[in-house]
Amino acid sequence: MSNIADQLSNLAQKLERTRDSLSTEEATKTALIMPFIQNVLGFDVFDATEVIPEFVADVGMKKGEKVDFAIVNNDEIAILIECKKVGEALNLENAAQLFRYFTVTSARIAILTNGNQYQLYTDLDAPNKMDSRPFLELQLDDLDSSLFPELEKLRKTNFDLESVLSAAEELKYVSAAKREFAAEAREMSDDIASVILPRIYSGRLTAKVREQLTPLVAKGYLQFISDQVNYRLQTALGGSQGVKGPAPELRQEDSDEEDNGQQPDIITTAEEMQGHLIVQAILSREYDPTRITMRDTKSYCGILLDDNNRKPICRFHFHNTDNLRLELLDENKKGTLIYLNGLPEIYQYSDQLLQAAARYA
Repeated sequence: MSNIADQLSNLAQKLERTRDSLSTEEATKTALIMPFIQNVLGFDVFDATEVIPEFVADVGMKKGEKVDFAIVNNDEIAILIECKKVGEALNLENAAQLFRYFTVTSARIAILTNGNQYQLYTDLDAPNKMDSRPFLELQLDDLDSSLFPELEKLRKTNFDLESVLSAAEELKYVSAAKREFAAEAREMSDDIASVILPRIYSGRLTAKVREQLTPLVAKGYLQFISDQVNYRLQTALGGSQGVKGPAPELRQEDSDEEDNGQQPDIITTAEEMQGHLIVQAILSREYDPTRITMRDTKSYCGILLDDNNRKPICRFHFHNTDNLRLELLDENKKGTLIYLNGLPEIYQYSDQLLQAAARYA
């Protein structure tokens, strides 16, 4: 999978560099979507026998409607792609052409994308009718390597539609379940609380009791996650430096100088805690390790000198364990993202981290 992983990583870095300058759909197509078709899927965007731009297939009373790209495999339309500009929300109200074209072409895969998010659809629910929910969702700025094998099956060199379709139903429901668990971690629903409450409360579950206990169920859920994080950290460190007792208190402040407001729903990961220990070890050559502190935010985990958000050393973007990124900061506090194959690679940037800390010494 290294080739497809490398291509997606390169494209993710390009998104990071160009996102703010892509103000139109055409710019998004040129900068991000066409390279995705060319480099990730392996179809030649400059060969109209492989990739047809502005594809037209008249549907009923809708004459001259276009889909942004149609990909041809073995002389048949295999994939339809509808594009939006980067940052634009993806919803099927804006992709009616995909629904209509799906029924009148041989395509079994439809992709709705804004250059960052790629939603892949097929016809699991009814033959020749595009599903209302995607079976696979890829996001460049939060890559999930578990999806790479499925994308590999859609590449021109080993296009295997039947294999994709056979795995699509499982992917669809596993992905949906992951999204629901993430939502519950942010804010517990009454439905989930109603499952747990009868198991922990023996009295009558009145509306008032539910109101009082639901936040406690949510708190227990988050503490369970923290316990799992602690366990993973202890295992990763071989027990020699494992965290003892409860997880560190999660910091809610943003480490940006201009934004010190509270940010709820922050979960510090095992990778962030281990990364903090690695940076402490690197900087212990010159500084007391207790001066190297960590503040977690929704966007990243900041490593600071003296717990001062005006003294940032580096930032971790570790919430996706398959897409670990270290952000190094220059003298103007402008960041450069470094993609890591594993946390030990942080040691390769010891000089830069020492230089960053020295600016505040």
